[in-house]
Amino acid sequence: MSSNAVLTYGESGNIISCSHYNKQLKLQQIKTKRTNWLHPTLPSGLFNIQVNGQPFTCQNLKFSEFRQHHPHPGTEETHLHFVGDGWGVEYIIRYYHSQGVFEFEPRIFNHHAGEMLVERVDTLDWTLVRDDLSILGYSGNWGSEFEPHLFKPYQHFVLESRSGRSSKGHHPWAALSAGAGEMLALAVAWSGNWVLRFDPLPAGGIRLSGGLHDWQFTKRLKEGEALSGVPVVAAFGADLNEISQRLARVGRRYWYPSNMLSRQLPVEWNHWWPYEDVEINEAVFLANAEKAAELGFEVCTLDAGWFGPADAESFWYDYRGDWHLVNQQRFPHGIRFLADRVHALGMKFGIWCEIEALGEKASLAVERPDLPALRDGRPLGYVCMGNPAAQEWAYQTLARLIEEYGADWIKVDFNLDPGAGCNRTDHGHQEGDGLYEHYRGYYNVLTRIRQNFPDVVLENCSSGGLRIDLGMLRHTHATFLSDPDWPVHDLQIFWGASTMLPANTLLHWTYSHWRNTDPPPYQRFDPFDPHLTRPKWDYYTRISMLGWYGISQKLTEIPGWLAERIGQHNRLYQQVVRRFIGEADLYRLTDQPRRSGIGERWAAFQYSLPDGSQHLLFVFRLPGGEMQRTIHLKNLAPERIYTLRGLEGEAEWQRSGESLMQDGLLIDFLDEEESLLLKIE
Repeated sequence: MSSNAVLTYGESGNIISCSHYNKQLKLQQIKTKRTNWLHPTLPSGLFNIQVNGQPFTCQNLKFSEFRQHHPHPGTEETHLHFVGDGWGVEYIIRYYHSQGVFEFEPRIFNHHAGEMLVERVDTLDWTLVRDDLSILGYSGNWGSEFEPHLFKPYQHFVLESRSGRSSKGHHPWAALSAGAGEMLALAVAWSGNWVLRFDPLPAGGIRLSGGLHDWQFTKRLKEGEALSGVPVVAAFGADLNEISQRLARVGRRYWYPSNMLSRQLPVEWNHWWPYEDVEINEAVFLANAEKAAELGFEVCTLDAGWFGPADAESFWYDYRGDWHLVNQQRFPHGIRFLADRVHALGMKFGIWCEIEALGEKASLAVERPDLPALRDGRPLGYVCMGNPAAQEWAYQTLARLIEEYGADWIKVDFNLDPGAGCNRTDHGHQEGDGLYEHYRGYYNVLTRIRQNFPDVVLENCSSGGLRIDLGMLRHTHATFLSDPDWPVHDLQIFWGASTMLPANTLLHWTYSHWRNTDPPPYQRFDPFDPHLTRPKWDYYTRISMLGWYGISQKLTEIPGWLAERIGQHNRLYQQVVRRFIGEADLYRLTDQPRRSGIGERWAAFQYSLPDGSQHLLFVFRLPGGEMQRTIHLKNLAPERIYTLRGLEGEAEWQRSGESLMQDGLLIDFLDEEESLLLKIE
């Protein structure tokens, strides 16, 4: 291949192009309407792979051929092939038409190079223009997910996770702004350790590299073996609203699994926060299920506390792994008895399972010593899915929850940090790729469950929101956002999570009543608080209605007026709101609220159906919010007259689209911790 040629991916306004000449390929431009993101003179590697101690990019590998095809309507896939000394790289570029969304994935093949050692697999290696570049990322920890960080790349900076969970450290997402009214967002579609590096170059520009984290990672490939890097998604747009809408459209159509139950967005009751594993038992659960049916809930989920020895004092964390045991003191008739009662009440039955985890007192470690993850002989507290035997055990365990216990919904949790992962060499993986193979194996288990039980919903959870990423969401139907759910925290995490994932995948509960004696400072909800009013409860509930909505309360003990209001909210969500959550484009009309009390103290979100015919507007006045706020709407027909009507008759306006977008809607009648929910048509 000696002729000079240009390969172009994308469409006008969103183009990635490469030129190739004399068996060399060069990344030439990453161009949007007003910005060429690549540095005009400094070279880019496209990818960066370290093999046997040497780095390789498109600049020092021979380019052999490319192949293009259309795997699905609306997508285009190009495979670029590079040749090393007895080995090769296949670099895949996927483009999703009309959305400005690309996906990149490298694969390494050992053809006849003897044994080769792979020490780094960067999916991206780009040299960008540094002028006016700013970068937004989010840090993540328990109870402080989606904390924003805005920086200029004047010095070396890294977004990463080394905890073994994708969102512990930083969330696997970043947005770059070039100052020309255009943005580029990157998302690493991986649930383990990942990295995005930003390195200023002496000659100008900034080198962006990353994908699978190279920390503590190695993999030896024998002849005939291959290794896949992790996908990285790039989305272009004028602002975060346009980028997140494009990611949501592509994700809903191509990436995220769905079934009839998940598309319904059923309203969930979960027992956890008011009962934990201390007060939950058969009678308590069934009494709440009776009340849940009366109030219009559609799923009842039994969280932790159902498994382990027949001991009412047992602690759930210690016995994770012993899923074959039911705590008979708490549930004397077994779990199927609960499921049958829930089904008879017309609801679906959900159950919690931390399938990867292994508690210190669990019998599994003794009965199956081949399953635990170890590092240098030390137990890591989880079952290593890099072991095919562990994958089979996990599949059979989850399948039993469905077939024998009658589960329609499984909440799969993960409450520990694997770090660099297992380095046992008797699991089928190597000493340097245990975490990598664990996640490949776990993905395989989830895929197999979905294939064989297509009607069951899988909910992702990891100490709340510490494993939220585009990789896990390709294998589960929803992700739980955070353990705490106090209102301002809820707004902050929803705002952040919705920049990378669609609202219909984001599950969270209304402000919960915790039995925990030492909750986070602001997690103080009391259903009997004399200062609790209907407008305040509406404010709390409408926040969780921004996505997939649920509740964790003692339904049998709350005041009658509150139970009645919960039932009204359930019906409102079912009859009106969830259609917008499942189908609409989301506009964040205000900046991100902050749980610390600084910054934005109003929050407004607009949902617009794809045909633009109807919209839903949520407005919240936070503690400390100014007395009035003007909200400027988006995506309206300027000449059209719209009716804005409170869903419960509390307000009504008629205004032109032009006025609503340019002049805005003045809200001056909400007290702190009050809200407004309007339908616009």
